[in-house]
Amino acid sequence: MEVEPCENAVPTNTNPCEASESSSNADNKTHFRVCRFIMETGVKLGMHSVPVATACALYHRFFQSANLRVYEPYLVAMSAMYLAGKVEEQHLRTRDIINVCHRYLHRGSEPLELDSQFWELRDSIVQCELLILRRLNFHVSFQYPHKYLLHYLLSLKALLNRHAWARTPICETAWALLKDSYHSPLCVRHPPQHLALAVLYLALHSYGVEVPAGAVEWWQVFCEDITNSDIESIICELLQLYDMEAKCT
Repeated sequence: MEVEPCENAVPTNTNPCEASESSSNADNKTHFRVCRFIMETGVKLGMHSVPVATACALYHRFFQSANLRVYEPYLVAMSAMYLAGKVEEQHLRTRDIINVCHRYLHRGSEPLELDSQFWELRDSIVQCELLILRRLNFHVSFQYPHKYLLHYLLSLKALLNRHAWARTPICETAWALLKDSYHSPLCVRHPPQHLALAVLYLALHSYGVEVPAGAVEWWQVFCEDITNSDIESIICELLQLYDMEAKCT
């Protein structure tokens, strides 16, 4: 099965700093596209939100120490989905993963025949799964921001005016922002509580909703070890993702 080429080649006539920056930008675009691939094929495979998040986290964790020029990112993504199904007890058949991913990358194509190409790809997925496990030292269980965001939303709802809460889609926006954060290593670079608070902070700010003031900031009540600088840093990274999306379409 052919996959999209990685945008990691840089001109030979650039200086080292420019080449490094260009290569980094190309890598970020590749990771964005591959995580979008995980999310969209995950929907077609009927994966729930947590297994999809696990697959993205496995992918990002793998490439924290692996070189994008050595490992095929779409193969890693397929293996991450297969492994995530096991970790989150939503088992997926390799045949289904292969067929759905093949159709995604080759629009309108027929399912792969059970020939040598299919079995080679299946073996590659299984071998890559073992590689991911070894690279991550078999640490494949993660704490997710989802449960924290749910808790924060329920707590915040009790603090806000019910009319202001009802007329603004704070919940929907916060969940959408959290989902989008998995397009980048944000999900493995920051504590889950911090990520949950940052997307909620941005959702509130987007609609101009103010939380009643108290002795301390509302977000400090939810998480004592987070700072305003932490929140701003996460939001800045998150907003950069939307610039990346425009470049990847």
